[in-house]
Amino acid sequence: MSATKHRKRIVIMGAGGRDFHNFNLLFRDDAASEVIAFTAAQIPFQDGRRYPAALAGPLYPEGIPVVDENELEPLVRDRQVDEVIFAYSDVSHQDLMVAASRVLALGADFRLVGPGKTMLQAAIPVISVCAVRTGCGKSPVTRYLCQEMRAAGRHPVVVRHPMAYGRLDIREVESFRTVEDFDRYQCTLEEREEYEPLINAGIPLFAGVDYRKVLQVAEQAGDVLLWDGGNNDFSFFRPDLEIVLVDPFRAGDEISHYPGLVNLLRADVVVVAKADAAPADGLEEVRRNVAVWNPDAAVVYGWLEVAVDTPEAIAGKRVVAVEDGPTLTHGGMAFGAAVVAARRYGAGAIVDPRPYAAGSLAEVFRQFPHLEQVVPAMGYSERQLADLQATLEAIPCDLILSATPVDLKRILKLSRPLVQVHYHYREMHGNPLALKLREFMSTRIREE
Repeated sequence: MSATKHRKRIVIMGAGGRDFHNFNLLFRDDAASEVIAFTAAQIPFQDGRRYPAALAGPLYPEGIPVVDENELEPLVRDRQVDEVIFAYSDVSHQDLMVAASRVLALGADFRLVGPGKTMLQAAIPVISVCAVRTGCGKSPVTRYLCQEMRAAGRHPVVVRHPMAYGRLDIREVESFRTVEDFDRYQCTLEEREEYEPLINAGIPLFAGVDYRKVLQVAEQAGDVLLWDGGNNDFSFFRPDLEIVLVDPFRAGDEISHYPGLVNLLRADVVVVAKADAAPADGLEEVRRNVAVWNPDAAVVYGWLEVAVDTPEAIAGKRVVAVEDGPTLTHGGMAFGAAVVAARRYGAGAIVDPRPYAAGSLAEVFRQFPHLEQVVPAMGYSERQLADLQATLEAIPCDLILSATPVDLKRILKLSRPLVQVHYHYREMHGNPLALKLREFMSTRIREE
């Protein structure tokens, strides 16, 4: 390339996951392009970092800055950016087009990169578990599928959608076998929420930043790979079977959010995972939308079984409900399994946590005013973990009902008793998902 030829200037809009994956596959070794910066959204404390030179490659000896998405306009204008790549998930189609309009108004191109350019081909069969929104129940379904495959004599491994927070230089390839590995990679609370149940079940788990290298390691650890998606993103690996979850509590979102509709259109099997408790009109709307947009998909119904070890401890008590953070924040849900358990087992009251929120948690409640009865388990930094602990300690309650899969007692110092809420995927109307899995294994997975 001529020294005077203009390298195409690019900004990648992201949230610490797909943005890095798209860069690694499309731009890291492309001498005709120059990625000026990543922008960060959705997840706190991600701006102000750099994508390190060790991961960015020889074209980027100083790495690449990560800046707040609010800096997008001056960045595009001042650096004469040619193209902006949108590379994060769980945004409404309206918000997506607002982002596009912000970019186009400045004269730059706006681009979405599809599965064809970003899915890697695995040497072993791949089953993807994705969704149309954050918080549909992907992780319980992934665990259910692992259980079924192990019962059939298979050796599944799980690769999790990236949560590339904190120090990126130690996260190129992450291999998890024990809870001690969480400390080795300095995992955030959100990561522990996703990883801990799989580790407790003895399932080999992999994640990281460079998914070419992650795939190479994972392929050696089992005979079938489960892609456990994040938010409503599509898989980084080319699936042989695509399972997509929809949520009748947010009926209509399956066709109004990016890239959830992409997943719905690609699905081989659609799972309605909260069918037992969902309103009838929500179930009907979801059924109708699936039939219109993907009439060839098989539709199965299931539910998330909520259970606690000591239900008698809840009756009559004033409780604080702790729920999975992303499901409540950019996922838009107002409650989760902790509130379900509180109601089911006769809690005397669910305490409103907002007056007692400390530090960054107070800002979370301001940003997401629909959260009235729940504490989102936010722990993206040591400071935020301290704010979470201070909030839980300040709330006047008898006990903490925690539906985050992480054992909070292991990472926080809490003076009040804590009751853990568990949830597991269960099938309705027989075992149609298990039957689909067995059919897939018998026809697509060859015996060794």
